[in-house]
Amino acid sequence: MKKRVLITNSIPPVAYQTLRSKYSVTWNKSQLTESQLQKVVKPYHALLTTLADPITSRVLEAGSNLQCVANYAVGFNNIDIQAAKTKGVWVTNTPDVLTEATADIAWALLLACARRLPEGERMVRTGKFKGWHPLMLLGLDLKGKTLGLYGFGRIGQAVARRGRGWDLQVLYHQRHRVSRKLERELNARFVPFDELNNKSDFISVHTPLTSETRYRFRAKEFKRMKRSCIFINTARGLIHREKDLVTALKGHWIHSAGLDVYEAEPKVNSALLGLPNCTLLPHLGSATFETRNKMALLTAQNIDRVLSGIKPRTPVFNF
Repeated sequence: MKKRVLITNSIPPVAYQTLRSKYSVTWNKSQLTESQLQKVVKPYHALLTTLADPITSRVLEAGSNLQCVANYAVGFNNIDIQAAKTKGVWVTNTPDVLTEATADIAWALLLACARRLPEGERMVRTGKFKGWHPLMLLGLDLKGKTLGLYGFGRIGQAVARRGRGWDLQVLYHQRHRVSRKLERELNARFVPFDELNNKSDFISVHTPLTSETRYRFRAKEFKRMKRSCIFINTARGLIHREKDLVTALKGHWIHSAGLDVYEAEPKVNSALLGLPNCTLLPHLGSATFETRNKMALLTAQNIDRVLSGIKPRTPVFNF
């Protein structure tokens, strides 16, 4: 009898096409709650999940046949990792394949904020554009400024590489320093967290959500930033405290913010919606045809390897 795989949500069909010849695949195309997952998980040997799926200890406990949870994302904060380890269930993610697309979105937000593009677009669409004016929607130059990166892994480094075109100095902070060779290549310097906040003209977040990074940017951090600073978060919304960011934007403690992620996603703090100095996107970081297809294929390959008794390509942890 074929082993069974549950795809929990609508994703590019390449994952289903890759798995169906070898496994019995059920493709659910609507969001499941925790209780619904608990009820349906028992017969399945693998789950292909998304960030919206709460793979809690209760879901894992109900999955008595589970061998693998393949998350269609680079993050995995929707999964109880310790419970998975205890049960001997592999958890995989999709690093690398979404690096460039997410770095592009970070830069899109930075440029939009620096040059006030959303305000200009709204002006044109609402008929308020009455012609060129020397003081209309003045923004910020990028060339020669300082880019601060909180998190300097694959995506943070890709963002830094794009900064070379503007001759940006790069400051970064994370738990470990990278090689001196890479620092020279990217014109990057490792600094303490407070220095990152004090000296950066632009701050972009590229770190996983952990107990250490949760609410790392709060009122006191925003208060330390330059009044001309632009804050970008394309990582996880819980890394900054949304109400404190609202206060910082309203009080002009910083110039502006660009967000692709939110504290209680998909809910967005209503105060952000009315702020002209905040650019908001609906979690588009990896949203290109090429990237999303690569993510789907990688999750399918991870599932196939685990169910075939082989270590997955991109495990979150090792046994």
